[in-house]
Amino acid sequence: MLKKTSNTYLFFILAIILASLIATFIIEHILDHKPCKLCIYERTPYILSVFLILEIIFFKKHVKITLLLLSLVFFFSAILAFYHHGIEQGFFKESLVCLNENFSESASKEQLLEQLNQNIISCKDVGFKILGLSLATINVIFSLLFSVIFVKLYLNHGKNQ
Repeated sequence: MLKKTSNTYLFFILAIILASLIATFIIEHILDHKPCKLCIYERTPYILSVFLILEIIFFKKHVKITLLLLSLVFFFSAILAFYHHGIEQGFFKESLVCLNENFSESASKEQLLEQLNQNIISCKDVGFKILGLSLATINVIFSLLFSVIFVKLYLNHGKNQ
């Protein structure tokens, strides 16, 4: 059984996560700032966490394991976001993950030219900032914060109930 304060934290975090996902879609589709591949990959932990948090709230089974899993999800999210931040800052080089090309030996010349003419969004280009911070930088902060919160919830689960 989850304490009322833990449940409050989960609802609050869920609201922040949903607001973040909605904001990314608004930035992409309404404000027309196209994301790079890493930006799209960085959404995955948030989407996964929505389902995990809902599982805790509604089914209340395997809560402690799910809290640990959530802390790991956001820890890896922080690593991915830090890698993206590092590319933006020039600490790391863009890898093949950032490239949209799907070159193969069987591709025709026309297909290769078409792929080269596509508007490829580079992972090092910061297309949108909030308070002077790139979305990757903000994601590092949120992911680390959520990871710590979920570790604390994990460690405190079952105490004083």
